[in-house]
This record gives sequence, structure tokens and C-alpha cells, in this order.
Amino acid sequence: MPQCPHQALSLHAGKVIWQADICQQCDSCLKMCPQQATPMAQTMSVEEVLAHLHKARFFIEGITVSGGEATTQLPFLLALFSAIKADPQLRQLTCLVDSNGLLSETGWQKLLPVCDGAMIDLKAWSSECHLVLTGRDNKQIKRSILLLADRGKLAELRLLVIPGQVDYLEHIEPLAAFISQLGDVPVRLNAFHAHGVYGEARTWPGATPEDVNQLAKALRARGVEKLIFPALYL
Repeated sequence: MPQCPHQALSLHAGKVIWQADICQQCDSCLKMCPQQATPMAQTMSVEEVLAHLHKARFFIEGITVSGGEATTQLPFLLALFSAIKADPQLRQLTCLVDSNGLLSETGWQKLLPVCDGAMIDLKAWSSECHLVLTGRDNKQIKRSILLLADRGKLAELRLLVIPGQVDYLEHIEPLAAFISQLGDVPVRLNAFHAHGVYGEARTWPGATPEDVNQLAKALRARGVEKLIFPALYL
């Protein structure tokens, strides 16, 4: 807090309060925090979110809840999506969630009746590689992907191309077979870049068009055709 050059942070009842109106987005707070946590967050009720949606409803087709990991606030998601579906002026909006796929099957069963779809990241094929990259294996993620595809709620599968770190090409046969069983689901190929990244990954090279095209070519050779390419490479 004392390091904020614009005095945009204050302490009330043991909680750091961020004043958006005087914040200059210099990120001094992020650089000072040993956890790289951000105080630049607002707490909103379902009613407050709905008020924003009512103002924007003529200009949008739906909402996507992202994060962090949005499903860690599952009760809020359920309340928000249910309220949207029950509102005559908002019920036409799609309700999507951008997720890491670690939500349990029980959690998905609660969410899917009011959720129109989910975009899921599969950051590596093998659990071993995924563990190195994220600190967790990907068994539950694969189960979530299959469950969502079976229910027709997998809006997008995402693969993150990180040169020298991911194992997609090493396991291209089982990866392509896994994707093929998902049905008509688009696969977004994201290109890694180190902008905003902390820790060891700051030194990793960004993915080039050649890196992404190599994976795309391998997938297409095995029947995976519905690919979405990065809009930008940094």
C-alpha cells in the first residue's frame, strides 16, 4: 500500500480497498506483492452485474465469465446465470464460462442447466507435462472436456503453444484421437507470450506462426480441421 505513488490504496477493516477513480494503472502494487496478487478488484452482487447487463443488452449477444478461475465461485455463477435466464430482458443472452476444467462432475451437473457452454484449456497432453507446467495433473480436465462435449456444452477447446515446454507434438496421435471424439468442437490454438508472466516462464520464448502452424499441420493430417488461429503474436 505505501508503495502506491497515487495513493489509490487504503486499508479499511483489515481489507485493502482500491480506488479506481484515482488509480493510474502503473502496476506498482503488482510488482511489490510477493504473491503477484492484485488489489485492483471490485466486489459486485448479482444485482449489480445485472444492472450493467441491462445497460449493454442491446449491444451484446451474451456474457463470458472468466478469471482467474471462475468456477471457484460456483454459487455466484449459479445465481448470476439463473438470474439472467429468468430475466425477460436478458434471457436471450448466452452464458459462457472460460475455465481450466478442474471443476468436479458434481459441479458441472449443477452449472450446466443454466450455462450455455464452456471454453476449456488443455495445456499439455500428458499429466506429467501438465504437472510441470501448472502444478496439477490434467486427469480431471480431460474428464470435464469429455463430459461437456457429451452434453453439447463444449464451446471451445484451447491448446496453448509454448515452444520447448508443451508435449502436443510428442503425443499427437492420442491428442488428435481425443479431439476427434469431441464432435464438431472448434480448437483454438493460442500462442504463448511472456507479457505479464511471472517466475521462470518470463524467460520462455513466445510462440511464432511457425510453431503454431506446425501443430496445426499435424492435427489436420489426422482429421482435426476446425482450428482457430491466434489473432496476434507478441
